[in-house]
Amino acid sequence: MKSSIQTCCSSSLFKSCKPYIGMISLQFGYAGMNIITKISLNGGMSHYVLVVYRHAIATAVIAPFAFFFERKAQPKITFPVFMQIFVLGLLGPVIDQNFYYAGLKLTSPTFSCAMSNMLPALTFVMAIIFRMEKVDIKKVIYQAKVVGTIITVGGALLMTLYKGPLVEMAWTKHREAHTKGGPANETSDHDWFIGCILLIIATLAWAALFILQKATLTTYSNHQLSLTSLVCFMGTMQAIAVTFVMEHNTSAWRIGWDMNLLAAAYAGIVTSSISYYVQGLVMKVKGPVFATAFSPLMMIIVAVMGSFILAEKIYLGGVIGSVIIVVGLYAVLWGKYKEEKEESQKRKLLEIPEAIKDNNNNNTQLINGNVQLMIGNGVEAKADQADKCPSIAIDLPPNQMIILNK
Repeated sequence: MKSSIQTCCSSSLFKSCKPYIGMISLQFGYAGMNIITKISLNGGMSHYVLVVYRHAIATAVIAPFAFFFERKAQPKITFPVFMQIFVLGLLGPVIDQNFYYAGLKLTSPTFSCAMSNMLPALTFVMAIIFRMEKVDIKKVIYQAKVVGTIITVGGALLMTLYKGPLVEMAWTKHREAHTKGGPANETSDHDWFIGCILLIIATLAWAALFILQKATLTTYSNHQLSLTSLVCFMGTMQAIAVTFVMEHNTSAWRIGWDMNLLAAAYAGIVTSSISYYVQGLVMKVKGPVFATAFSPLMMIIVAVMGSFILAEKIYLGGVIGSVIIVVGLYAVLWGKYKEEKEESQKRKLLEIPEAIKDNNNNNTQLINGNVQLMIGNGVEAKADQADKCPSIAIDLPPNQMIILNK
């Protein structure tokens, strides 16, 4: 008996911990992508070619799952739907990824991750612009979202305009003492500033993708794998066209069994395929706010990994700006969480009257002056017994009342 209880408790504990384990694992996966991609870009790989290979691999991985699990009742691809998929491919694989990789090459993995934390705030601003989000400035939850957005943008501006002195890590001091000069790939202040601008543009494109994706999901609400594979395929075709225009060196397309192949395969399989599936499962259980709240963890992991593997230099402006961005991020997420909680409570209140409608399962009748509610297969709840268990009282016109026992 005790062993069965212990098994049940451990099973329920593991079930409750699964979303946390999933999101923490994803942050390590994202951190690995940033480190491996940085090494590949520093090695001379074209970010245009990397985007093509990444999304070609992602398409090859996701498409079979979409075919086997979602081939029934596929939505018809009309011209408006095609244009939505076309623009999603342009915003995500082409604009977001190319600008992000270009910014990553000119800055550092930690800095790039810190800039990515602007995403919820920029998405909130775009949602207001496109009237997808209403703001009642008198309510605290909206004040938190607005103030958080301002703080986040302020942190990004600080990181862009102020580099600051070098911040030495405890484990890098010994290595710095034995290293002559700086790293070969250290960028100038001008390149650092350009990299910041590129990362901001990439985050804006990412936020715009979320806004458009919300509209497209009304068509593909039950075919999300199909939508992802179509966007990746469309993005691959667009990225090929962009690469032909921007990359005139044909040798850039060559890829062997090296870090370049690992970067493309890792990004395509882990961050564009596995992460989509895991994040979707977590969002179904915990919601999008929970999933977004773990993004600062990736920045910390990348900072530690980058300092060990890449001998990455971290500057004071980046540290201060990152802290400011994280504060703004959690202010926005707190407001979003409270807003979703408030909307959920409103929906529950609206659903209560549905419980008393005649739907062939529940029937009410008046016997001996007592209201009885027939529940399911002949189960009765008498109004004069309502004081024996928790109940909900609902007024019905004219001057009638029915008591629903929980």
